[in-house]
Amino acid sequence: MSLESGSATDQQVEVLSQKFTLGFTYTRSTGPVVGRFLSSLRDGKMVGVKGSDGRVIVPPVEYDPVTAEALSEFVDVADTGEVVNWCWVAEPTEHHPLSHPFAWGMVKLDGADTPILHAIDTQGDASQMVTGMKVRVRWLNQAQGNIKDIVCFEPGDTSSGNIPQHDFEEPVVMMDAPTYLDYNYTAGNATARYLHQIRQGKIVGQKAPGGEFVYVPPRGSCPATGVATTEEVECADVATVESFTIVHIPIPGNPIKPPYVVANLLADGADVSFIHLLSEVDNDAVEIGMRVKAVWKPEEEWGYAMDNIRYWKPLDNESDKGGK
Repeated sequence: MSLESGSATDQQVEVLSQKFTLGFTYTRSTGPVVGRFLSSLRDGKMVGVKGSDGRVIVPPVEYDPVTAEALSEFVDVADTGEVVNWCWVAEPTEHHPLSHPFAWGMVKLDGADTPILHAIDTQGDASQMVTGMKVRVRWLNQAQGNIKDIVCFEPGDTSSGNIPQHDFEEPVVMMDAPTYLDYNYTAGNATARYLHQIRQGKIVGQKAPGGEFVYVPPRGSCPATGVATTEEVECADVATVESFTIVHIPIPGNPIKPPYVVANLLADGADVSFIHLLSEVDNDAVEIGMRVKAVWKPEEEWGYAMDNIRYWKPLDNESDKGGK
C-alpha cells in the first residue's frame, strides 16, 4: 500500500453514532456490617447501626460518620416509614426496578434517623406521591440476599407481613456488584472520516498542516500545538510492535479465550501507536520491534470499525508490505 496525503478541510462525511455499554460485574466480600444488613433483608427484616451520637443509621455503615470509629451495635427497625423527599420517573428505562412510572424516594424507616433511597410504587399515579406519606416495604417473594430483596416501597402505614422465602441459611458474605453504563458515542469529523476510510480498507491518519506527527486514529487537533489536523496521510497496513501484553484473565462476553496478546502497534507512516490483537504467533515469541501486518476480514464484512482487521500477524519477510 502506497503512502498518500491530501486535505480533509472541506470534505464532509456522514455523522456516525453508536450505542455502547461499558461495565463489568465484580464479586466482593460484604464484611460484617453490610453482610448483616443483606442477611437481614433475606429474612425480611430491616436493620441499622447506632452511631456515637445515638442516631440509628440505615443502611448501616461500617464507620461512624462523626468519629470514624468502627460501628458494631446493630438495631432492628421497622419495614415501614415516611417519605422525606422524592422525584417522579415518568419514563422508566429497562434498567429501572419498575416498568411503569414510579418515584425515587428517600424513606426514613420507623426507628431510624437517616433515610434510605429506593423506588416507591403508586401504580403509576404521581398524584399519590406526597412528602410525609407513610410507606412500607414490598418484599421479593424469593429472597436473593441483596438489596433487590426490597422490590420497592408502596403506600401503607403497617407492614405487609409478607416474609421472603429463601433456601440458604448461611450469612451473606459475598455479593455480585454489577457496574454498567449505557452511553451513545457520536464521532467527530476526524474520527468519522477515519471510520469511513477503514470501511474502505484504508488506514488513514491526520496531521496538522506543516506538522511533524501523523496520528492514527486522528484526534482532530495536534496535542502538541492545538492546530487542527486537516492533512490526511494514508498509512500502510504493516506495523511495528512497540509494546505488548499477554492477557491471561478472561473478560466476560469476549469470545477470545486467553491467553492472547494485545499490542501497541505503530503503523508504517504513523507516529503514534494504537492497540490491536496479535495472532498466528506463539505468545512467547512476541517481542518489541516485531514487524506485523494486518489480517483483514472479507470485504463484504467491513463496517465502520477497526475490527475490520481481525488481527495482526508476523510478516513473512520485510519485503511484504501488506495488503488485503
